[in-house]
Amino acid sequence: MNSGILDDHPLEHCGLFGVYGVPAAAPLIFTGLFALQHRGQEGAGIVVSDGTQVSSAKGLGLVSEVFAGRPWDTLPGSIGIGHVRYSTTGASRVQNVQPLVVECVDGIWAVAHNGNLVNAARLRRMYQEAGAIFQTSTDSEVLVHLLADPMFRTRPGRVGRALGELKGAYSFLLMTRDCLMAARDPMGFRPLSIGRIGGAWVVASETCALRQTGAEFVRDVEPGELVIIDAGGLHSTRFADARAGHLSQCVFEVVYFARPDSRVFGSNVHQVRLQYGMRLAEEHPVDADIVIAVPDSGNSAALGYSRKSGIPMDFGFIRNHYVGRTFIMPQTDARSQGVDIKLSVLSEVVDGKRVVVVDDSIVRGTTAQRRVSSLRDAGAREIHMRISSPPTIHPCHFGIDFATEKELAAAQRGIDEIRTFIGADSLGYLSVDGLLSPFACRGNFCTACFTGDYRIPVDEASGKLGLETGQLSFGDLPVRKGTV
Repeated sequence: MNSGILDDHPLEHCGLFGVYGVPAAAPLIFTGLFALQHRGQEGAGIVVSDGTQVSSAKGLGLVSEVFAGRPWDTLPGSIGIGHVRYSTTGASRVQNVQPLVVECVDGIWAVAHNGNLVNAARLRRMYQEAGAIFQTSTDSEVLVHLLADPMFRTRPGRVGRALGELKGAYSFLLMTRDCLMAARDPMGFRPLSIGRIGGAWVVASETCALRQTGAEFVRDVEPGELVIIDAGGLHSTRFADARAGHLSQCVFEVVYFARPDSRVFGSNVHQVRLQYGMRLAEEHPVDADIVIAVPDSGNSAALGYSRKSGIPMDFGFIRNHYVGRTFIMPQTDARSQGVDIKLSVLSEVVDGKRVVVVDDSIVRGTTAQRRVSSLRDAGAREIHMRISSPPTIHPCHFGIDFATEKELAAAQRGIDEIRTFIGADSLGYLSVDGLLSPFACRGNFCTACFTGDYRIPVDEASGKLGLETGQLSFGDLPVRKGTV
């Protein structure tokens, strides 16, 4: 690898999908998770309840692989939650795949988490020193111990009190044998939306999963809100106050992570990316013959650049859709191999042309370098890289898997040095002002990885393996069933 720079894109986290009140929860959750597969390809799990028995199944791999050939009658129930995982905390092993299922004094609980808890290490040590045993190396398990703690378990508002002890970015789905719960952290880092299918309720990380399962969008779970869905309907309570205009919604959700057909933080993702491309054309114009996108997340911004600049857009890269997103492959070797087979260049389009290449981000730089080189080999006369986000110069501690500055190209190099490194004729990044320009309330977005403005203090900065002890070894786990 060159200069330790591993990959061009941010590495993200997980997707959540929950249902209450459908005749068969498991197949609907499967469809919802399939729609959220872009948020994590490392593992998947489903937990369901029929009101008496709680059943679960999970494994490493894609949703279609984990549940291939599974008879849905092995997962009976009308209530359930599901999870697709990319590990930002905890190694790639099956016991870290969620939802986590535990048996407490008052019955079985299932927990699924999207985000990153910045005080997890401190809370984990506190419980371990008191004699608690942790079965995983994920930060999510901390909530399980809080829920089981008599200090919270024996008091009204138990779940809200436990959530109030957490710091960082989190959207949670929780399930008991007869109840579904959903919560977002008070700063609103990660999205979570509520929908309806007839008389049933659905909760999902992105609205694209609602649409794909036939659910109608109702509203977002609000920052600091705990939603409880049971036989009495949907109930809302607040476990923390959220300050309007001072939230920390992750702007990378709209830059890269979310599907373009999702509505995230009140905005359609495609429309936001289209505006990013138009703003890029204003901020970094260039004489060129064609505009091409790095698919798929660069497509909308490339269209915007083309419309604003008047330069025609064409297909310069063809994506192999049977290769997963490069960033989701957790290990470095897997990522480096993946970028070789993910895209191919259409030489008939770029040969002899001055080409504008629009991508969403450059984090580490290696794949951008390879793509520029492949365009040169295909005969491109000039290559002008345009990035629909600012330079990423600070680590993220809230659920994106680049935890140290040494991993970031822009933290180690100036823009012209990056241009030289990747081999482009010019390089232009979207400004921070351009990044926030599509939003009515700019103060509601986290830009820490671009600006260094962290709105939550971080107890301990560590990588994804920070909670690993190296002492546990687990094989495949079977389907788990319990009766409450």
